[in-house]
Amino acid sequence: MNIFSINPEKKDIKIPNILPLLPIRDMIVFPSIVTPLAVGRDKSIKAVEAAMATNRLILVVTQKKARVEDPSSEDIFNMGTVCDILQMLKTTDGKVKILVEGVCRARWTDFKLSDKGYIEVGAAVINEKVERTPEVEAVVRNASALFDQYIKLNPRVPAEISMTGENTEDLTRFADTMASYVNLKQEDKQFILETVNPVERIERLITVLTSEIEILNIEKRIQSRIRNQIDKSQKEYYLNEQMKAIQKELKQKDDTQKDIDDLRAKLKSIPLPKEARESAEKELSRLERMMPMSPEASVIRTYLEWIIDLPWEKSTKDNLELIRAKEILDKDHYGLTKVKDRILEYLAVLSRVKKIKGPILCFIGPPGVGKTSIAKSIASSLGRNFVRISMGGLRDEAEIRGHRRTYIGSMPGKIIQSMKKAGSNNPVFILDEIDKIGADWRGDPASALLEVLDPEQNYAFGDHYLDVDFDLSKVMFITTANTLHNIPTTLLDRLELIRFSGYTDEEKQKIASIFIVPQQMKEHGLTDEDLTIEPNALRNVIKNYTHEAGVRNLTREIANLCRKSAKELGMNKDTNHVTITAQNLDKYLGIPYFEREKIAENGIGVVTGLAWTEVGGETLTIEINKMKGKGALLLTGKLGDVMKESAQAALTYVRSSAKTLGIDETLFKDTDFHVHVPEGAVPKDGPSAGTALATALASLCMDKPVKKGLAMTGEVTLRGRVLGIGGLKEKVLAAYREGINMILFPKSNEKDLADIPNNIQEKIKMIPVSHMDEIIEIAVDKNNAALKTNKSKKIRR
Repeated sequence: MNIFSINPEKKDIKIPNILPLLPIRDMIVFPSIVTPLAVGRDKSIKAVEAAMATNRLILVVTQKKARVEDPSSEDIFNMGTVCDILQMLKTTDGKVKILVEGVCRARWTDFKLSDKGYIEVGAAVINEKVERTPEVEAVVRNASALFDQYIKLNPRVPAEISMTGENTEDLTRFADTMASYVNLKQEDKQFILETVNPVERIERLITVLTSEIEILNIEKRIQSRIRNQIDKSQKEYYLNEQMKAIQKELKQKDDTQKDIDDLRAKLKSIPLPKEARESAEKELSRLERMMPMSPEASVIRTYLEWIIDLPWEKSTKDNLELIRAKEILDKDHYGLTKVKDRILEYLAVLSRVKKIKGPILCFIGPPGVGKTSIAKSIASSLGRNFVRISMGGLRDEAEIRGHRRTYIGSMPGKIIQSMKKAGSNNPVFILDEIDKIGADWRGDPASALLEVLDPEQNYAFGDHYLDVDFDLSKVMFITTANTLHNIPTTLLDRLELIRFSGYTDEEKQKIASIFIVPQQMKEHGLTDEDLTIEPNALRNVIKNYTHEAGVRNLTREIANLCRKSAKELGMNKDTNHVTITAQNLDKYLGIPYFEREKIAENGIGVVTGLAWTEVGGETLTIEINKMKGKGALLLTGKLGDVMKESAQAALTYVRSSAKTLGIDETLFKDTDFHVHVPEGAVPKDGPSAGTALATALASLCMDKPVKKGLAMTGEVTLRGRVLGIGGLKEKVLAAYREGINMILFPKSNEKDLADIPNNIQEKIKMIPVSHMDEIIEIAVDKNNAALKTNKSKKIRR
């Protein structure tokens, strides 16, 4: 809105009762202010012409909603300004431009359409007289000072509008003038227009002026700071240009130009894909045009260095000698036949076709069984470089795909960083602990891995930072995990699973004597002349000081023996050799760590079950007792939902088979059953204890004991069918450690017997079963009723 002038003296104009109405949009006209208006609607043009033909007076009122094209009485505010039309100009497009001067406030009444096609209303003029008291004078002076300050800070307000003492005599004109020039919202200006008392209007404007002055001061400081920065940048640019001109005359180059020339030379010297070369050259040309100290120049320079350092076409030559590879794998690791065979198969195919997509392997098994270490041996046997990323706790998708270069400090993802670290485009790349990946609001890293671990897609892996495709198809990816249930199905579908089972005690002893003891003695500066660890001592370390599927704790205990031996040799000069035997083992390692209760012997209502955990197999004692009651089933021992449901299914089976088993059916009405699984602080879950629960219930109700030295595993249905389970090898190893000599297992798991060592199968009788009737027939000693169970004894483990 352009305001041309302020009427110096209020005109003595007689206002008629009926006036033409001019609705306007998005602006307010105040009394005493001269304002230009553009009129385009037919009714409005006719209203202006009617006013010009009579007394040139018209009532200007603001619309409530600007988009209303034909406003009714409900679409305009009730108060407006009576204006004197000073000039009228018709334009070539049929519209009218007028210059109006506000005369006074007025409320409209009797909104109606006249015979000549325009809106006319009754006009009720507002009386704005107010007594000028000392308090009013103080308000006026305060407002005048603030408005003068506002004019000085705001360049959009002409300086001649300054409020002198003469301009403040008329309070109405004073308030309306300030309202016209202060930056106010439409609704705030209308509120001031409708405020009849001039003093109240001035007080409202004082609040607005105080806020506006504060904002203008902040803007002034910001502009001053920006101006100083611009002046500094212009000065640096001018000096840099002068420096370049001088160096050009002297045929010298500055450091920045030398860096750019070095980058260009490196780009020309390395083989790059077409897309990567075009992107690098584009960024290099941008860098040449930038000021050296610009933050963007630093970002581009870092990007070009990444492009140069990555092994786009650089590969290591594979060693395809199968016999040599087998020797390296056997030298570094004992057992693990499946893994070694898979690597030898890969080498055999590679030697024939020369080019093959890298396999995506997933090593699944408990901690400490050699998943990560064998990956290093695979790299050594292939003659490739080795890199590793720990995926545990990774929650940000950008850790895989990188950050876009729009962010300060952005970098490529861990995949590209590791490829740079490897120095070749065909390393052995291990993604460790892939089952420990998390997800949150920053994205799902597991989803980002779908492209990385898909041989059909990873030839064009897109990192957000590089913004060009990188070929990962030659990489041999190996992932490791302890369990499968935390890995998304879509990711698991891309992986070739190789399972690592726990070691038997015999295998651990061989690993310790062949690998761990020599390695730890070397690391501790000991030789065979200094230390001897007898086989019986090693066997006791395994049984009494470790309890694990792998050999990680065993390694720690052997390292402990080496340290203690080194200390003894150093402290006692008369001792030249230390021999560790089963008899003096506790002198070095202390009392056995695993002195615990032996599993309860089977008896009436007591059965040994088998369980699988992430660290190997475990035996599970299931105890059931009965007492007088109403047929309730009480479950304790921190059991999970699935195991609780297995107990319910077992009870249903026993009740439905009461006649067959020779059980009095009234027993279930008057008896409560309490199922307890010892070690109550340890969570337990899964369906594989179903057969043990059903056998214990049947034994209790039949009042006949379960045979000793027997364990079982399997899921049971309501009809008594025995379903397959997982982790049979780990469970059998746990039973072997506890001295079990017979195991009842699901018939559908017979195929898993191939994974169990022959020496263990010779010592444990493995009986496959398909129904609970078979288990009860084998397990329950029907010839020996009410057999007293022996008290459990403490043994050293």
